[in-house]
Amino acid sequence: MSNRFAAFQHSSYVRYFSARFLAVLAAQIVSVAVGWQIYDITKEPIWLGWIGLVQFLPALVLVFVTGLASDKFGRRLLMGLSYLLEALCAAAILVMAVTNTISPIPVLIVLTIFGVGRAFASPAVSALAVNVVPKVDFPNAVAWNSASWQSATIVGPVLGGLLYGVSAITAYSVAALSLAAATLLVCSIPKPNQRKMTEPTTIGVVLGGFKFIWKEKVILGAISLDLFAVLLGGAVALLPVYASDILHLGPLGLGFLRAAPGIGAILMVAIITSFHIKNHVGLILFACVALFGASTVVFGFSTSAWVAIPALIFVGAFDMVSVYIRETLLQLWTPDHMRSRVNAVNSIFLGASNELGEFRAGTMAHAYGAVSAVVIGGFATIGVAASWAVLFPGIRKTQSLEVEEKTT
Repeated sequence: MSNRFAAFQHSSYVRYFSARFLAVLAAQIVSVAVGWQIYDITKEPIWLGWIGLVQFLPALVLVFVTGLASDKFGRRLLMGLSYLLEALCAAAILVMAVTNTISPIPVLIVLTIFGVGRAFASPAVSALAVNVVPKVDFPNAVAWNSASWQSATIVGPVLGGLLYGVSAITAYSVAALSLAAATLLVCSIPKPNQRKMTEPTTIGVVLGGFKFIWKEKVILGAISLDLFAVLLGGAVALLPVYASDILHLGPLGLGFLRAAPGIGAILMVAIITSFHIKNHVGLILFACVALFGASTVVFGFSTSAWVAIPALIFVGAFDMVSVYIRETLLQLWTPDHMRSRVNAVNSIFLGASNELGEFRAGTMAHAYGAVSAVVIGGFATIGVAASWAVLFPGIRKTQSLEVEEKTT
């Protein structure tokens, strides 16, 4: 047993945690409200795919500058400015709702700008965590960082569904205010002790994140495993289709579907923060990714909320293990002066697995139907877990998360 609240003994982390929670909460509210409203207008699942794609593309296009900017100018500064930009985007969608001018193309344009904010925020937020807690408490902070995100994915979708049930204006107003509050919280964090990049900006420096990940095969395998597992097995983009056309649950039911993976993840966080994963880390990682795929298959075939929601809870629980192992290895194995650049590359993997995965699901559902898109993706994820166990024996042999941060 260990002190499950060790990270919260540090005031800077409390503010960081709160800001991150509010920002993710707001993004979830926007996602539920926009997804439901656009699908209600168009009745075409492909638009749900485009909503995910336009939020991912900025991270891909800007990958060479987002992490570099954070390493060079400061993670707290980039995190605060990024949240401010996201707040302005939420306000822009609010204006469309107030003036009754919401339509797919203008929303996609605003969400693209929202994606720019997320592209700069992602490496800064991930890398800043290790600067606001002592190294000894960092694994605990990793678990709670995931808990912050997962808690927001529980509260955000349900709250988004409830608020959208009141009105779209209410939903977008709460999102904009939450992002504004997150910005203020980031500004209140004392200046962290960050080892900034001092070397000249050369091609080698810009590509440093890619080179480091390629050299560290365990990290490469872990993040690419997550990339392909969620890219193929992610079903979040199609939840509006399930809620509307298959399960017949309505906007509030969509909120519960969106919240279910977060519930599973929080339950897993309670286990991880009490009992550390000490042995057979690699085997546990592969097993949980395979079980993530199997749970996705069960959800894909579901025709009742009583099956769909528990299946999604298991999806979130097994995914949480992968997130915990990957993030702990990534942050502790990376030198501090290049941590943001490595996290920028990692954010591409995450964005590809989430937003690009949503595009994959939306386009496949448009061609073959939502059920086929989800079920085939789940089986493919199981195949990825088996393949990666063979391709990356270093992961399979990894026993412990107890590693020292590298300095060069």
